[in-house]
Amino acid sequence: MPTPPHLPTSLAFLAGILLTLGFKDFYPDLERRFRRRWRPSATLPAPSSSSAGNVVNLQDRTRSIAGLDSSKDSSKAKAEGEDGFRWRENGIGDGIESTIGNTPLIRIRSLSEETGCEILGKAEFLNGAGQSPKDRVALSIINAAEEQGLLKPNSGDVIYEGTVGSTGISLATLCRAKGYMAHICMPSDQSTEKSSLLLRLGATVERVPPAPIVDPAHFVNRARSLAAAHTASPIIPGRGFFADQFETAANWLAHFSSTGPEVYAQCSGHLDAFVAGAGTGGTITGVAKFLKSKAPKVRIVLADPEGSGLFNRVKYGVMFDAKEREGTRRRQQVDTIVEGIGLNRVTANFEEGREMVDHAYKVSDEEAMQMARWLVEKDGIFVGSSSAVNCVAAVKLARELGPGHRIVTILCDSGTRHLSKFWAKAGEIGEESDMKFQDVVGEKA
Repeated sequence: MPTPPHLPTSLAFLAGILLTLGFKDFYPDLERRFRRRWRPSATLPAPSSSSAGNVVNLQDRTRSIAGLDSSKDSSKAKAEGEDGFRWRENGIGDGIESTIGNTPLIRIRSLSEETGCEILGKAEFLNGAGQSPKDRVALSIINAAEEQGLLKPNSGDVIYEGTVGSTGISLATLCRAKGYMAHICMPSDQSTEKSSLLLRLGATVERVPPAPIVDPAHFVNRARSLAAAHTASPIIPGRGFFADQFETAANWLAHFSSTGPEVYAQCSGHLDAFVAGAGTGGTITGVAKFLKSKAPKVRIVLADPEGSGLFNRVKYGVMFDAKEREGTRRRQQVDTIVEGIGLNRVTANFEEGREMVDHAYKVSDEEAMQMARWLVEKDGIFVGSSSAVNCVAAVKLARELGPGHRIVTILCDSGTRHLSKFWAKAGEIGEESDMKFQDVVGEKA
């Protein structure tokens, strides 16, 4: 009996349906296995001035990494990279820690067009815990302490730190997420937004009068002594841990292992300079160490506000006049409305990378305020005082280098944390503005 002419077609159609239904369930697992097998390694090189190679892969915190056991339920599978950042499969982050890092690098249009250079801002205010680059540092410090057995979650341990605000906010957020309490000591002349936020994050906050670092009442010394007293106390539960952001290597290593590689990869290895201020020195040191290991000709430039001695440290090798021995200066830093950057003492984090800093610019309060206003009016970018200082220095460098160069800087935090101090003096932004670029950084020399 002859086969009906439509039968082979029908059979083929039916077979196709069955194959599709079966493959639909099999394909996701096949795809995951393929990605795990062939995706680039997420690990980063150990700190070394002789690091070779020109390719750096951004860490993908939305997928699993190589080595995960695919036989385990993907809803439970999780991994941790060498930098301590955590993530899950299928684009679901494992807690607030997973929102730290991989921040965008954006072209600041107005500055790029005015200078002829490509000026890029690393949007660190988009880190998800404390909304600043200090998220990276705080997580690095906590993870390092846990690995060394100095902190144990949910044991009553308290993290103490002396900070002008941003590190404290990042620590307070992550302490809550990881089973600790935070005790923050900060100068009383810092913006009230920061201390108010810290209190709402559940931190204990001590606002202490500004004092030189040689004074035991200095906010950093106060935090250190409180941590020691807690640990020594037979009646206070848990231990006290002093975060020590100014001196711990976990600070600059956080930027060596994440911020630097991100900048390099986002620029595809093509950048001429990196500009940043220094509050502890961790950012500029960590990024400099990584970038110089990949592209030795990259210029590292310090942006320094009024009252800070780091400009002199870079340019002349000393912090103050020759008659003043470092570390003994007792009078206060010159008044400035800039918060978060600027130092009048040597820190381990800054000294670790000081020899890699090629140049420095001094930025006045007036220049910072004008730049902050300009960024809002021309780009819709609302940032704080330290970010404005960074952008002023980036423009000064662009003018010195000439058109055609690519300069990367850091946009540290939002202007919302600077309303009562910096932005109160910078003023409101009107509906119409006749601001000229030379009003921001002066006429080109």
